[in-house]
Amino acid sequence: QVQLVESGGGLVQAGNSLRLSCAASGRTFSSYAMGWFRQAPGKEREFVAAISRSALNTEYADSVKGRFGISRDNAKNTVNLQMNSLKPEDTAVYYCAAASTGLLNTPHVRRAAYDYWGQGTLVTVSS
Repeated sequence: QVQLVESGGGLVQAGNSLRLSCAASGRTFSSYAMGWFRQAPGKEREFVAAISRSALNTEYADSVKGRFGISRDNAKNTVNLQMNSLKPEDTAVYYCAAASTGLLNTPHVRRAAYDYWGQGTLVTVSS
């Protein structure tokens, strides 16, 4: 089992940047593919970005491609989400997630692939 704790959320003006971090504890961090999802008020939780266990491959939602970057540090048990050129529509609670299944170089985009979730961190982008 793994425990996930997100940090780095807050209020930011449109066009600015924010960096989210997720600290993992428990089983070997490198055993998990990691992902970020977000949920805006009144909307379904949606995929944002994912990174494979090996960190070699990443996937992004079309809405964030070119603006967001996901990375992981297996030595520090952390996964980060660098968010640039933020827009008001990026406002949401952002969740870190871990998937225990899958191939070494495969990132997961489906919510159902993830076994563990953090409590979320709120990102608010003002116009």
